[in-house]
Amino acid sequence: MAERIRLADVAEYAGVSTATVSRVLNGKSSVAATTRQAVLTALDLLGYERPEKLRIRPGGLIGLIVPELTNPIFPHIVQRLEKEMSAQGYTPVLCAQSAGGTTEDQYVQILLDQHVAGIIFVSGLHADTTADSARYRALLDLGIPFVTINGRNPDIPVADFSSDDEEAVRQMVRQLTVAGHRKIGLATGPERFRPALDKVAGYRAGMAEHCPGQPERIVHTLFTVEGGQSAASQLLNDGVTAIICGSDLMALGAIRQVRREGLRVPEDVSVIGYDDSGLCAYTDPPLTTVHQPIDDITSAAVTTLMSMITGSRPAQVPMFFQCKLVFRGSTAAAPGSED
Repeated sequence: MAERIRLADVAEYAGVSTATVSRVLNGKSSVAATTRQAVLTALDLLGYERPEKLRIRPGGLIGLIVPELTNPIFPHIVQRLEKEMSAQGYTPVLCAQSAGGTTEDQYVQILLDQHVAGIIFVSGLHADTTADSARYRALLDLGIPFVTINGRNPDIPVADFSSDDEEAVRQMVRQLTVAGHRKIGLATGPERFRPALDKVAGYRAGMAEHCPGQPERIVHTLFTVEGGQSAASQLLNDGVTAIICGSDLMALGAIRQVRREGLRVPEDVSVIGYDDSGLCAYTDPPLTTVHQPIDDITSAAVTTLMSMITGSRPAQVPMFFQCKLVFRGSTAAAPGSED
């Protein structure tokens, strides 16, 4: 209950005055949205139950459809989206898919039955080049505001927010060649997915620019540990000294396979991941990876969706966000080259 909350504790954690905490708890409108969110965050982290009046979400519900939660990048995206939505007064309805479970189309129907104010699709069928985009045009015909993340689709006239996968992989190739690598492999996801295709395009552009004459070494597999291990087995047979992976999970699988074949990371083979998941700095060795600007992506996606819900018509174009290569212990100079 609100009367059991120690205002001083909440104020200290949130970095505000006790008077501000009191105004938030009493539902006063004179508190800035960011300040209100800081107080609510402090309440939750300190283990207090929110007062009843603070549980009401006047903005309504927003559907959030994600492919699955086993890949650490998706819980990260979900968490950031939830924070952005809450700051706007909306409650997310999480729809996480799994193999053999509820499909994206089934989730959409459930959300429509709940009269959601809008939907955010993360790495959904919009990113699958073999999927029928008519399902999304049907939503537009119904007047349902929605945006997509991680998979721009030219056949769907809505805003998409994605990392610039092509440029990120091109830069990976460049950095590896600076370190003396020439036999560079790419392990990425199934060919039908746009993020995988963009990574392939970046790899090819980087190799053409920095390693002309080298053959392509590309393996399409699953964005999983097992997928990375399988891809690494094929690439190591081709003599690579560096493996670029389409996800951090794939990179962990690649490292496992390198070691199973009696080789060392990074002395014999360098491995690069993608996503910069939370535990990458603590793996053995710490994983060099690509940091996706998730905060920027989710903020832009929610802001755009909010404007659509209120009747605005934002630009229906893809927006690409620049990634950052984070160097850690899984990469080194190519064997036999100078540091």
